[in-house]
Amino acid sequence: MFSRPLHPILVLVVAILLPGMGQVLNGMLVRAWIMIFFTLSLGVVTYHLTTPAHSFIGRHAGGFFIYAIMVMDAYLWARYRYARWLQA
Repeated sequence: MFSRPLHPILVLVVAILLPGMGQVLNGMLVRAWIMIFFTLSLGVVTYHLTTPAHSFIGRHAGGFFIYAIMVMDAYLWARYRYARWLQA
């Protein structure tokens, strides 16, 4: 009925290493582009709102926040798809 989806742990590892690829592996290409756009946009916004005294992470906090959401989103969708496949 359904083709076997990738294991959620594999999607999680790929999502951590390559931003946006977790969504691509889940078959959500448009979602990946949208999240990459917001990661870069918020990274630039927070960079311009902070001072040079802040750390690299602090200066790009908006981008790192969306990156963390991307990783969780990819993993949760992969878990959902895998559980759905196991039930079928």
